[in-house]
Amino acid sequence: MKPAWTKFWLPGSASTALAPAIAIAALLLLASCGGSPTSNTQSKPADAPAAQPAAPQAPAIPQPIQDAAEGALGQETEVLLYGDLALTGKQQVLAINRLKKAASHDMPGTSVSRAVIIENDDNHWKQVFLCDEHLKNPKGFLGGAPLAPVAGWRLQYEQHDDTGLVMYFTPVQKPEAGYITTTGVRWNPKARRYQALDRTFQTFIGEAPELETPRMELQH
Repeated sequence: MKPAWTKFWLPGSASTALAPAIAIAALLLLASCGGSPTSNTQSKPADAPAAQPAAPQAPAIPQPIQDAAEGALGQETEVLLYGDLALTGKQQVLAINRLKKAASHDMPGTSVSRAVIIENDDNHWKQVFLCDEHLKNPKGFLGGAPLAPVAGWRLQYEQHDDTGLVMYFTPVQKPEAGYITTTGVRWNPKARRYQALDRTFQTFIGEAPELETPRMELQH
């Protein structure tokens, strides 16, 4: 397909005679289009960048939840989660005291000195799990956790739709006469309490009413 331009042929004398008329017509055409050829090519000022929306703030913890958590751990208490954490239909709260002395490690999670889960049972809050120097539920000390006292823990947690809250506790430092291992803790729907998990994080381990004295290794 040819371009849509129409070509004219004029004899030499005719083209010479028409040259001034063509030039005048061109000038008139430019004037009708806005003046000089450069008048329509001026750059427009750049649009100002759109303002970025402010980052959403974390929702505030309801005061009754915060008060209940502080009743368990004191005023320096931080609520991490609240709601139907164990999928039992009852409201629970996971709260912590952060470890004040920063530990020199690169483990993921939150450094805590204490952690607690409280449950609202008929408008009364009760403690269903405690982490201080040991991991405990109302029945005793969780199995699989270090026997020696632990001064600080690294806490990781996940909330699943099918199993509820799962927590992982790792000592910040090597316990006396022990090793640094991670203990998983989850709600056992059959026992109806939080219990420790085995090393596969699949099978529950029962608790002990008392702690055995850790066996010390003699140095020769």
